[in-house]
Amino acid sequence: MSCIFLSTGYAYARVLGLFSVPWEIALADHEVTIAGLRKRVTDFVTAREWEQFHDPKNLSMALSAEAAELMEHFLWITPEGSRKEMSQDEKRLQVGEEIADITCLVLALCNSIGLDLADIFMAKMAKNEKKYPAEACKGKYHPPGKG
Repeated sequence: MSCIFLSTGYAYARVLGLFSVPWEIALADHEVTIAGLRKRVTDFVTAREWEQFHDPKNLSMALSAEAAELMEHFLWITPEGSRKEMSQDEKRLQVGEEIADITCLVLALCNSIGLDLADIFMAKMAKNEKKYPAEACKGKYHPPGKG
């Protein structure tokens, strides 16, 4: 069975024959919950008895290393070049794998220290909305009064 959903990485990777997924139909963002992703990470870690390695220090360091691997894809190219790179299927899949690695580690870190990702995300967005009010920051990358 092959399916093409360019917006869903699993289906897209299946079409290119890069790997298979264990379920019949690839899932999209609107069908998967954060809790489901966290459980998937927990199950993966538990099956390998990796809890002993999943402490805040090691997970944060692994997260930094994976973020560096993501940045490596765009090193020494212009912003326009980085956008152009993402039009290439293979490159886009490679970047997607790095984003998945980062996401997995973020979820593992939240699992390890007992943080609710949705809660801390929404709290941070509320803080950002106050720090960067839309009307004062449109087209600018700095907070009001700082540049």
